[in-house]
Amino acid sequence: MNFLEERILKDGIVKEGNVLKVDSFLNHQMDINLFKQMGEEFKKRFADKNINKIMTIEASGIGIACVVASYFDVPVVFAKKSQSINIDGDVYVAEVESFTHKNKNQVIVSKRFLGPEDHVLIIDDFLANGCALQGLISIVAQAGGTVEGIGIAVEKGFQSGGRMIRNLGYQLESLAIVESMDAATGNVKFRDQSEVE
Repeated sequence: MNFLEERILKDGIVKEGNVLKVDSFLNHQMDINLFKQMGEEFKKRFADKNINKIMTIEASGIGIACVVASYFDVPVVFAKKSQSINIDGDVYVAEVESFTHKNKNQVIVSKRFLGPEDHVLIIDDFLANGCALQGLISIVAQAGGTVEGIGIAVEKGFQSGGRMIRNLGYQLESLAIVESMDAATGNVKFRDQSEVE
């Protein structure tokens, strides 16, 4: 069992509807020392990749992505969920459906910050059905860039997103893969990581 799985067992809360609350350390209140461990681990797992940009989607992926970026010494670009007057000029756009929020958003990235020269590592906190990742992959493709890999903190292995993204040929590295969870007992079972190596 790795450091993130241990933390999920200690502080995670299983709710009805296949919801795993990790907001006390991952995506509301953030444990930066835990994020540093995650950054080190992603740096190890993608050490052979030529990465010059980290990409995520607002909001809960940003904290993790920033810490990970410090290990690669590269900038972070995050897809915004709404157009703002601060974003001038042309943008890349993708539609993303959120499992957590049960809604669809158009996410945008300014063309100034992503182009054909970019080798991108996508980072996010959760992977469920893969819609957010598909949106980010689409934006990198629109820019002519290369997705070098995808790093996820917590993957819901019982949902289709991870399998779909791996079937597309991407190197997807999830630090914790939840195989099953039970709201009645609070039990969380993790996939043996050797199965995905």
